[in-house]
Amino acid sequence: MGPAESTAERVGAQAADDARVEAALLGEHLPAVIDTARAGRRLSRADLDACRRQGAAAAEQGVAVSAVLDLYLSATWRLWGDIQRRAPRSSPAVVAAVAATLFRAADDAAEALAEGYEQAQRRTVRFEESLRREFVDDLLSGTAEPGLLQERAARFGFNLAGSHVVAVARGDRRLVDAGPVHGRVETHVLATFGGRDVVVATKEGLLVCVFPSTARDPAADLARRLEETGEGPWRIGVGRPNSGAGGVARSYGEARQSLDLADRAEVAGPVARFEDLVAYRMLAADPGLAAELVDGVLGPLQSARGGAQHLIETLEAHFAASGNLSATARALHLSPRAVVYRLERIAKLTGHSPQDPESRFILELAVRSRRLAPTPEPAPDTAAATTTGKNPARPKKS
Repeated sequence: MGPAESTAERVGAQAADDARVEAALLGEHLPAVIDTARAGRRLSRADLDACRRQGAAAAEQGVAVSAVLDLYLSATWRLWGDIQRRAPRSSPAVVAAVAATLFRAADDAAEALAEGYEQAQRRTVRFEESLRREFVDDLLSGTAEPGLLQERAARFGFNLAGSHVVAVARGDRRLVDAGPVHGRVETHVLATFGGRDVVVATKEGLLVCVFPSTARDPAADLARRLEETGEGPWRIGVGRPNSGAGGVARSYGEARQSLDLADRAEVAGPVARFEDLVAYRMLAADPGLAAELVDGVLGPLQSARGGAQHLIETLEAHFAASGNLSATARALHLSPRAVVYRLERIAKLTGHSPQDPESRFILELAVRSRRLAPTPEPAPDTAAATTTGKNPARPKKS
């Protein structure tokens, strides 16, 4: 016994009305189920592959997975209704066998449908991630073909014509896309800006955030969110606002430069802004000038008893304490009198008093430039240089 093939079209149409989707998503499922009911077997691998394809098609068409499952299950119980109408002409054992076959087919089909639907969604997500990564790379490089960049920007709701500022954050480990830090920051940023005209991504282990330049101090907000992750410490470099398709790339380059300069110069605070680092940028652009400044200003300290290091450390502590003698003394574990003595000694040797604003600026710039100046090469060993492949000659005993 079993339903006739002629019922498949009618059942499919009624099930489609129930689920409010197109009957075409059933494919050849109903004839396959009728065959299984007659033969008392399960759906074949080919039948299940067809269900997976229909599940994927539903996902690609934007049909909800609940709707496509409703379509298939509605078709199943309507087929069962046809069987019940024929039941009086068949034995109970036959009816039970057909019912078991029918509902097992429904279960297998539902599993295959859901699997195909999920696979299609994963493919779509991977494709979108790939497109987004290409867009971010093109946006930050500034070398992309304008038409293609504009097309991708429109896809992700990014206004290329607007003005944007880029912040780049570095922690104590490399960050990756979809990692916990990236995910947490992206969720916050997208919620704050309505998901438009912002980018949150990772590049070369760094977290990169692109904000509209109209945003109110987004770097400070980013610093707070990163602090909440429990990781770090964090350093954030911020570029200047720039307009147009190439503006993001320029701001990104400035943010990277700010990050590196702040690390090298050990600038205080987690946020380093490009416009605030102008002095360091000038020195970094001419390492010879930085070396000249260090040697010219701090060089005379080498003549102090015990060398220059303890006096330089005193300057660093004094600057970090904003010129407060008591705080400087506590940081160095010295008495205020000892600190005053050292500062007077520095003024005498260098000709620049830490108490004078202009001299203080020169001294602080020289101290910070020590990290930007090139490290001098060690002097060659004269004896070793004159003996190739041999041990240096021992001095003769007198």
